Amino acid sequence: MGSADSLTAVRDDIGSGALSDPFTVDPFPGSHRGAARDVTAPPAPLLPAPPVLARLAACAEAADLSGEPDREAVAVLRESGLLALVVPECYGGAGAGAVALNTCVEQVASVNASAAIMLFQHCAVTSRIVENGSPAQHREVLPRLADGRWLAASAWSESGAGADKKNLATRAHRTPEGDWLLDGAKSFTTSAGLADVYLVLAQTPDEAPAAASSRDTGYGAAGQTFFLVPGDHPGLVPDTSMRLTGMRGSATGFVSVHACVVPDSARLGATGVAASIIGRVRDSGASLGAVAVGLAQAALDAAHAHAERRGLYAHQAVRHRLVDLATEVESARAVVERAGRRTAADPGMATLHSKLAASAAAERVVADVARFLGSAGYVETHPINRFGRDARAVALMGPTNDLCKELVSLPWNR
Repeated sequence: MGSADSLTAVRDDIGSGALSDPFTVDPFPGSHRGAARDVTAPPAPLLPAPPVLARLAACAEAADLSGEPDREAVAVLRESGLLALVVPECYGGAGAGAVALNTCVEQVASVNASAAIMLFQHCAVTSRIVENGSPAQHREVLPRLADGRWLAASAWSESGAGADKKNLATRAHRTPEGDWLLDGAKSFTTSAGLADVYLVLAQTPDEAPAAASSRDTGYGAAGQTFFLVPGDHPGLVPDTSMRLTGMRGSATGFVSVHACVVPDSARLGATGVAASIIGRVRDSGASLGAVAVGLAQAALDAAHAHAERRGLYAHQAVRHRLVDLATEVESARAVVERAGRRTAADPGMATLHSKLAASAAAERVVADVARFLGSAGYVETHPINRFGRDARAVALMGPTNDLCKELVSLPWNR
């Protein structure tokens, strides 16, 4: 669900990987060129404020019942300033690193996992633009991602391509005018129909990728290219008819691109090198495990609330059982924080391990809390049931846990 697996720690600098080609045609009409940061605007927050968390919590309950895209949660995210988290300060953002990002996503996930994954995917796309965008793309796109005007989404996954995105059916061909014609369909796209810009992954069979990009990273394939497509493009059609068991407010659905023509200036990064961009994502230290930690913490909080309400703290067995659960949560949080700090010998492997460890811990904690609650949790409206369905979804997000294991073990078979 969604397909950008982690984010890049960014600060004011926009990185040496930025391309130098300017926009030849503005793919985002109506933008304000040369937009600079408004010095009167308040700084972007690094953590969600308590009122923001309270509003997101209320949204989560309503969206889980309806199964409809959580438009109210998106409105809260736009107003909160959190969409600016990884945008460099010079474009109106907070310039946050991976540790701050993981912490923020965890806190949002503890009250609304669907909002957390939408925030995570927005920041993932933002980081890809910071890393690989042209100066013109930085000027045009980053301020709008920072101030809440735009929500970003990644459209990488598709049916039949496999979790490793190696057999894409979506194609992009150059037109005689030098534009690109995109055709295909994406599945499990988070924020489908809510996003203002999509990062679309397509095979560009007519283009020869650079030799360095042909190395097998285990994720993506040679000859793939990224494109930024506005959400209101007539050639892009979202479909949120998919009814998910968990993350029900995340607007995870299908996105089709048919007769979708975009200028070459909408291309993100060099032609044919998307696989190398994807391969570098893991080194960032930001982890979907943060979503899992937030859900595990929410379940632990529910257990404590139940114990206090029923007067169970007087029982040593109950206290010790809660300690065991808290240890699981703290252990998962620690491995996610280590991934964010990028202090491991191989930061990419640490990020993959953090998702595996935290998502498994979240499912165990939620299941243990459900048993602890007994009949009190066996009612449809108790949030522990939502936590369980949402925790299961984290394991299925890109890279899926099975793919994480393959990516970790791939070097052993070479």
